[in-house]
Amino acid sequence: MNKIEHIGIAVKDIEASNKIFTDVLGVAPYKSEAVESEGVITSFFQAGPNKIELLQATNENSAIAKFLEKNKEGIHHIAFDVSDIQTEIDRLIGLGYKMIHEKPKDGADGKIIAFLHPKDSNGVLIELCQDKPKEA
Repeated sequence: MNKIEHIGIAVKDIEASNKIFTDVLGVAPYKSEAVESEGVITSFFQAGPNKIELLQATNENSAIAKFLEKNKEGIHHIAFDVSDIQTEIDRLIGLGYKMIHEKPKDGADGKIIAFLHPKDSNGVLIELCQDKPKEA
């Protein structure tokens, strides 16, 4: 693990939340995008070396919608930057951890991602992130 890549926060209204985080951090989001495969709209904020990702569900079957049904708005996951995501996935599986994704998939902000099952990590949803490889 190289560093904390970002902290993901589940929100009900991304526009209202963008205003709050813009006010608090003193910067506007540098990127917003829809991630159809996850059923979310995201906004990313850069505050010094740290990033915050806001996530709003776009359909009731998305993981964020299900999270918000059970919980209040708030921290959804912590993401760690890794150099070789498949090696990290294989390493964690080898140590006996259950992965939600055993192969990386496309994520937001130019990343490929995989999640560790929160039942194996003290209830914390952990995301592994790697920059998408550059196309030749």
